[in-house]
Amino acid sequence: MLNADLLLDSARPFSDTLTCDKQSQECREQTIAGVLESCHNRWYALRVSYSRELKVQERLVSEGVRTFVPMMWKKKEIDGKIVKVLVPAVNNLCFAFSTRERLKDFIASYGEKSPVHFIWNRATRNPIVVPERQMNDFMQVASTLDEDLIYLTEISAKLREGQTVRVKNGPLAGITGKIVRIRKSRRILVELPGTLAIASTYVKMEDVEVVEKEEKDIM
Repeated sequence: MLNADLLLDSARPFSDTLTCDKQSQECREQTIAGVLESCHNRWYALRVSYSRELKVQERLVSEGVRTFVPMMWKKKEIDGKIVKVLVPAVNNLCFAFSTRERLKDFIASYGEKSPVHFIWNRATRNPIVVPERQMNDFMQVASTLDEDLIYLTEISAKLREGQTVRVKNGPLAGITGKIVRIRKSRRILVELPGTLAIASTYVKMEDVEVVEKEEKDIM
């Protein structure tokens, strides 16, 4: 078992150790969590400038890092013909499943003007980490590539009030999210904290089941 205090002290300068010892227990616990987190593979949200998310994804994949860039169909005119092509659904965003330290080195490899950066959680002062369960649900919905999918970068409080349900049947079977109504259609909303959310296509009420409070507390 890892000694959290030893990890914490070895990961920062001595002066920082003295400073943190004078701070609240909450600060200390958050810092320990950040150090432990950096040692394990997690889903991190990366901001990529100038719409280079696919190039960054390609390089990460070449280095053996699992990635995900949500895609969507878009109509474009090519050589006088209207065709459908796959393009990133959200500009400048790439998800990577790796350790914090490895991604930190990857970002640094671009030099001072790196186009890649962590998206930070201002409250914890750590890079945003997407829970694996929510990320898997998000990818399952996004991977259907249905043209009726809706991506939201801002989620209203009203949408968050939706009842938590689990899909029982169909291509979305197994995912958990909020039941919401958008564009006059009943959908499942899967939110990735601090980044974005996706609303599925229409779902029938008979294809979902309510998630009990005890289960929601575990998630």
